[in-house]
Amino acid sequence: MSEVKPNCGQGKLIGPWKDADRVDRYACLYEPKSTGANRKLPMIVYLHPSLFSAGWITQTNILDLQDSVSLSDDPKNVGYIVLAPEGRKTTHYYPFPDNKGVGWDNWYRQLNPTGDVKIGDTTWRENADAAAIDHFIAAEVATGNVDTARIYVSGWSNGAAMGYLYTVNRPNIAAAAVYSGPDPFGAFDDLCRQRPVAGPPENSQQIQIFNPAARTMHIHTACDIGGICPNDEQLASELNAAGVVVDDVILDNHHRRVYSCTDSCGTDPKAPDKSTATTMGSLIGLGNHTRWPKEWTTTMLDFFKHHPLKTPP
Repeated sequence: MSEVKPNCGQGKLIGPWKDADRVDRYACLYEPKSTGANRKLPMIVYLHPSLFSAGWITQTNILDLQDSVSLSDDPKNVGYIVLAPEGRKTTHYYPFPDNKGVGWDNWYRQLNPTGDVKIGDTTWRENADAAAIDHFIAAEVATGNVDTARIYVSGWSNGAAMGYLYTVNRPNIAAAAVYSGPDPFGAFDDLCRQRPVAGPPENSQQIQIFNPAARTMHIHTACDIGGICPNDEQLASELNAAGVVVDDVILDNHHRRVYSCTDSCGTDPKAPDKSTATTMGSLIGLGNHTRWPKEWTTTMLDFFKHHPLKTPP
């Protein structure tokens, strides 16, 4: 495991902060041009794809809308903060070439919001990436600039998977809207697939989540890399069973909404390394996966607007 220092472009670099593994962690902060005195703003926490950095947010249009969209009940209260934590270089249980490199660890699923958990003589440390996200959110909240009823999570690919895992375990997160994330509870080469449940797990095949009241939107394409579409349908079904509300949005190759996956792009919900997709389906899926659906960003932002925390902290 090793640190990654992102290029934040027009944003502000925050850090370093050492995680429990003594790895320096960083984040990028993007503020709207007009913040206003004593005005608390909603905040979007954006998690980047694996193999890319926090600065990859420029490949979306989240920052382009930062000074023109209101995420509150007041349409005149325009603007939102964007916090983009940086992942770290580590091993992934994804197919080559994404089996190692910068990204997020959604395979070690100890995300209890209280932190480390001791069972018997063993202390299970909190997921280091979740702890880093916790830290940078807390640091920005401490400035007094954040509307704590409107902290949201977005992400792309591996960042979407981590965003989902983080959101369903953090009661301070109002909602998540992500793009094209593999199931963080089981996809590809994951040897420890688990089913999310709202209460204590009955066995090791289950994992407790601590924010089953989460409101989430998952946008993904009918033809996605590695058979992710049926894998995402599995995720939606399992989260719904645990009480999590999932707005599952499937898009065609032109980003128009459809209601089923494309069989030629994979049919196995486990999204195996050796995909059931055809060669053409794999190529189309790769192209779709690496293109943010900019036409749908306003829909994601509108989802945030209508889903603040029901009980503000």
